[in-house]
Amino acid sequence: QVQLVESGGGLVQAGGSLRLSCAASGDNLRVYAMAWFRQAPGKEREFVAGIRRSSGSTSYIDSVAGRFTISRDNAKNTVYLQMNSLKPEDTATYYCAANLLFDIVPGTTPDYWGKGTLVTVSS
Repeated sequence: QVQLVESGGGLVQAGGSLRLSCAASGDNLRVYAMAWFRQAPGKEREFVAGIRRSSGSTSYIDSVAGRFTISRDNAKNTVYLQMNSLKPEDTATYYCAANLLFDIVPGTTPDYWGKGTLVTVSS
């Protein structure tokens, strides 16, 4: 069973950048599909970005496409979310998620979750 730990959150001004990391232990991330979700105060958790386990192809919600990039380093057993041109509406707790049997797309519920890292974007 894989354990996920996020890091890299913090306070940043609008227009700035952050890179979130998701470090895995207990298993090899190479066999998992990975994704980042976020949950803003008073809102439901939403899919942000995903990366397929086999092809490495990526997908994003429209509101972050062109600003965020998900990537994986299998040698380091780590997944990243590079966030550029941040906006106040990106403020949320960001969660890393993993799934073994199928790729993660909006509407699916992954099997494994980290505890989250808070990103706050000031205007």
